[in-house]
Amino acid sequence: MQIACLDLEGVLVPEIWINVAERTGIEELRATTRDIPDYDVLMRQRLRILDEHRLKLADIQAVIAGMGPLPGAHDFLNQLREKFQVIILSDTFYDFAAPLMKQLGHPTLLCHRLHIDGDGRVADYHLRMPDQKREGVKALHHLKFKVIAAGDSYNDTSMLAEADAGILFCPPQNVIDEFPQFPVTTSYEELLSAFIDASVRV
Repeated sequence: MQIACLDLEGVLVPEIWINVAERTGIEELRATTRDIPDYDVLMRQRLRILDEHRLKLADIQAVIAGMGPLPGAHDFLNQLREKFQVIILSDTFYDFAAPLMKQLGHPTLLCHRLHIDGDGRVADYHLRMPDQKREGVKALHHLKFKVIAAGDSYNDTSMLAEADAGILFCPPQNVIDEFPQFPVTTSYEELLSAFIDASVRV
């Protein structure tokens, strides 16, 4: 049996922090792992900005409530599930993702948790484990599964490298340039075809 592992933001749903930046007008919150590869540096920057602007979890959740999957994502996910077991490995947080997972039909999601203080402030974050996307693929290999993975950003590349086949989906040019070993897809039709092609090879 082959398992498809997908990143969430940028692959199935829009980037949550970019939407928060657009809603609040705080340009610094537009930064993602496409811009800052070190996730801890990125999250510490985000927490600092939230504190400076007195934004709480409820403010972020209000933005997420108005979001939905990317156009075509739900149909793509259903088509992928017909051929593969599907697991989403994401660096988002359960505190953010629940409404979006409902719209996608509640796929299996492995991600992280936030620490919210008594005032509703995002006080800290807790990783499931370091480099959990790559470790997730390693665990599936230990269970004797073949894994095909897809993502769009720096923090996906270790997952793609660990997988039996890795695919980039709508990545920025800097990721394409730095990781030429991964095929690039720019539509769900291309991505589904790339999964099917890879399934024959692995």
